Amino acid sequence: MPLQKLQLRPGVNRESTSLANEGTWFEMDKVRFRSGYPEKIGGWVKDGGPNTSTLKPSTGTMWGVCRSLWNWLNLAGFNLMGLGTNLKYYIQNGTGGGFYDITPIRDTATAVANAFTTNTATNSGGRTTLVINDPGHGAQTGDFVTISATSGDVNGVLVANINGEHQITYISSSTYSIVVTGTASSSGTPAVSATFAYQTTTGSAVYTSNVGWGAGGWGGFVGSGTPTGWGSPSTSGLGIGQQLRLWSESNFGQNLVLNPRGGALYYWAVDAAPSTFNRAQILSPTNTNTQNGIQYWLTDAFCPTVCNFVMVSDASRFVIAFGCNDYGSAVQDPLLIRWSDAENILVWEPLETNDAGSYRLSHGSEIIGAMQARQEILIWTDAALYSMQFTVEWGFQILADNISIASPNAMTTAANITYWMGLDKFYMYSGRVETLYCPLRQYIFGDINLQQQYQFFAGTNEGFNEIWWFYCSANSTTIDRYVIYNHLERVWSYGNLTRTAWLDTPLRTFPSAAGAVDGNGTLIYHEQGIDDASVNPPVAISSYIQSADFDIGDGHNYGFGWRMIPDITFDGSTANQPSVVFTLRPRQNPGALYGPADTPTVTSAQNYAGQRNYTVQEFTQIVYTRIRGRQMAFKVSSDGLGVQWQLGVPSLDIRPDGRR
Repeated sequence: MPLQKLQLRPGVNRESTSLANEGTWFEMDKVRFRSGYPEKIGGWVKDGGPNTSTLKPSTGTMWGVCRSLWNWLNLAGFNLMGLGTNLKYYIQNGTGGGFYDITPIRDTATAVANAFTTNTATNSGGRTTLVINDPGHGAQTGDFVTISATSGDVNGVLVANINGEHQITYISSSTYSIVVTGTASSSGTPAVSATFAYQTTTGSAVYTSNVGWGAGGWGGFVGSGTPTGWGSPSTSGLGIGQQLRLWSESNFGQNLVLNPRGGALYYWAVDAAPSTFNRAQILSPTNTNTQNGIQYWLTDAFCPTVCNFVMVSDASRFVIAFGCNDYGSAVQDPLLIRWSDAENILVWEPLETNDAGSYRLSHGSEIIGAMQARQEILIWTDAALYSMQFTVEWGFQILADNISIASPNAMTTAANITYWMGLDKFYMYSGRVETLYCPLRQYIFGDINLQQQYQFFAGTNEGFNEIWWFYCSANSTTIDRYVIYNHLERVWSYGNLTRTAWLDTPLRTFPSAAGAVDGNGTLIYHEQGIDDASVNPPVAISSYIQSADFDIGDGHNYGFGWRMIPDITFDGSTANQPSVVFTLRPRQNPGALYGPADTPTVTSAQNYAGQRNYTVQEFTQIVYTRIRGRQMAFKVSSDGLGVQWQLGVPSLDIRPDGRR
């Protein structure tokens, strides 16, 4: 028989059984399609910029899980990156630059008397737990406080070890605790005063269910409605859920407007000295602080005090707050949109002489997110998509009803088409809203943790015409999977990878992503190198792709495969002898499951094995095989350091064999 080419359609399909998907690919990880052929994805490198905070998790890391990236150039040409974590907000100055902490100050308590209490029983390993006596602190566990102007040592603990930034470890109604270097020589409350600057309240890294009264160990009701005892756990899901911390940001000129979801509006102004990174300031009618002699943040009395998302429009630079409080009210309205006067971040009162105003959407229960698109702003509620356009004033139009979106960051735009991930499908908007065909729909939405949906996010990788979505599988509370749509070739791929944010920006050489190490954020550059260089030394990226089953004979009799002509290139590899493994997996009948415990599905007296692995190197011209079956799956895999590959069209020589 002539050589049988293993020419498979590009893209992966999981919408049916392996045999029903004959002629396409069925499983994969860390593999993309380029020009119709599968290849291993590019590597990534960790940004090694130092953390300039006085508290340093480690080199190249930030406090908290980063879920927001924003890149721009200031007027002096500095390449700035905003990074929002659940604990802080940072600015990075250039690739490899330091992570500067600009987290806003929420409140300051000046010259608090009898501020510290020690207890020698809390001394441990050269460190002491200090109790801070500030009844109006308003902080929560995990918040950060900066202590200054301490008037003296505290029972043997030096002032130098007290002044500075600390993370709060315990909270009560009127006190809280921090841990400092040094050993207290005695217990008690000395006559020492200090000043405390409290940073913006921190948020959760993941969605947490059952918090608050009636949840956990505080008692509640079992499923039958029978009350539990005091301190007994509730099993009915009482209490409320605590949503994770997400930031939104946008440029107002070279400066930055930012908002922690459910919090106030803040403004960060670029300092005249590029090496100076002051803290962001709250936009408020009472904030009289100045920077370079300018009151950037002193607004009128109508500035929103709480909102879920902020954006600066391309048209006339309106600052737009989505899901905010109404005029004269402190109550947040999740469907209300308000905007400032054109070109003026400080004026929010709507007058005949300005363009400030508001509008309340009617479809849905809350605004999930918004995105600047071509000549319009797209706004997603939990039930509809709206268009917001500016002519002589802002107008609103509903584009689609009865749709969904997974999260505030689940949308992205490529080639003037907007794509987003819903709760059970993917969508696209190119002037009209359509369902985006996805041959992985059942695989993705059948194994997904929608309780953690606000973690999901999208991003582009325009160097490869790709859109990436990251999401949590059903048994994971953190991001562990991705799916890729190549919008030029209209093919899909998928795999496993942990990331928390993504930004493909032309201002930096490589796509930027955020990862997490021991709860701290890292900045990672993708498509750089071919290995995982987020660790030192770098490690190999394991990748594979496997076909669906296909007939190797006539589907009735057995076929015997005795040789294979590989067709693969290792261009870009840095290993001296790069190689991959070709795996041939014959089957007697469809229906047998593949897995780690696989046993040969076809055996005979001649020992035609059920699965054979063959190492293929750069100059391998022919591989002699011994496989026998009615159908077969073909797999290419690699786990070597410095290996890059792209598969072509291998061929298999098959001759008819018996029926038994």
